[in-house]
Amino acid sequence: MCDYSLQNVKSRPAKVGEKLRTQLFNLGTRGFASPENVNTAVCVLPGTELAFTTPVRCYGRGRLLGWKSEVLKHTTAIFRQVNKENPRTHHDALEFPDGQIVLLTDLFEQQEATILQLPAQPATAAEAKAQERVAHVG
Repeated sequence: MCDYSLQNVKSRPAKVGEKLRTQLFNLGTRGFASPENVNTAVCVLPGTELAFTTPVRCYGRGRLLGWKSEVLKHTTAIFRQVNKENPRTHHDALEFPDGQIVLLTDLFEQQEATILQLPAQPATAAEAKAQERVAHVG
């Protein structure tokens, strides 16, 4: 999926094996783009598994108090949608192996990742509901 803040950006769905890069779009929102076309957002489905080439760098929790940077210990993550009950906030996030969830817009630019696996498509409405993961980023 692409976050609400990327609705006015040209976009396309992600593909297995594709290399992506974190990219700044619009008014300061970050998302994924292909290195060959940085003006098109690549939309990732919840449950998609990604591998980064280096440990992930992001803005830490103290972002508003000095733009503290943080390097996570992980190079793999699962794409999630969070805070879905609030339409006026970012929803695209990454969940890391230790359970930490970081908004995609909080990642530093130009980090490279590869799509390892897309989620299985649900066959029924019940399966779709079971695949949903509701999480809150504090």
